[in-house]
Amino acid sequence: MDNNICQVYEDEIQLLEEEIKLLTEKYEDSQQESTFFSDEEILMSINSLQKEFQGESKGNESLSDLKARLGSLETDLSFLMKFTGIQFRSHSKTTVEKTGNRTVQKHRLSGNCHSLSFQLEFQLLEMRSKESVSAVITDLNVVMEAGETSDVSKFVSSIGEHGNLLTFFRSLSSYAEWYEHRRCTFLHFK
Repeated sequence: MDNNICQVYEDEIQLLEEEIKLLTEKYEDSQQESTFFSDEEILMSINSLQKEFQGESKGNESLSDLKARLGSLETDLSFLMKFTGIQFRSHSKTTVEKTGNRTVQKHRLSGNCHSLSFQLEFQLLEMRSKESVSAVITDLNVVMEAGETSDVSKFVSSIGEHGNLLTFFRSLSSYAEWYEHRRCTFLHFK
């Protein structure tokens, strides 16, 4: 019976260690997400929170400022979506590897550009030094529906080899806009 009690305790300890490990990973992921914000944005947020907690400004003022800022960001995002035609439906990020100065994250994006749908999967390798942070995209995989994109399959495979996301989004935006024009024209003549 003593062995059973010991086994129960060992199992409980193992479960707690696994939970600690998961919580640590979640915490590290949330810490990494803060690196995507500029220093100025972080300082503005810190100052806003400090003022709120110290009572130097009224809560309504900081809340209204945040609402105005959120409205401005939503307007900018709406403009960019209309301008480029790119709308993201989903994004997921998982940390694959993390060492002292190196982080590898796997990203999955899916979205539409006008009437064309796309999916991206890539790994982002971040290297940190004392002076700067450099990021490199590796293992880029682009998936588009074959029926709609037979004209661009060579381009898509080339993008996958070079890992250039900016070129992909620029080209996709132009191609999808003209694809939509061609489709509407052909529908008009049918």
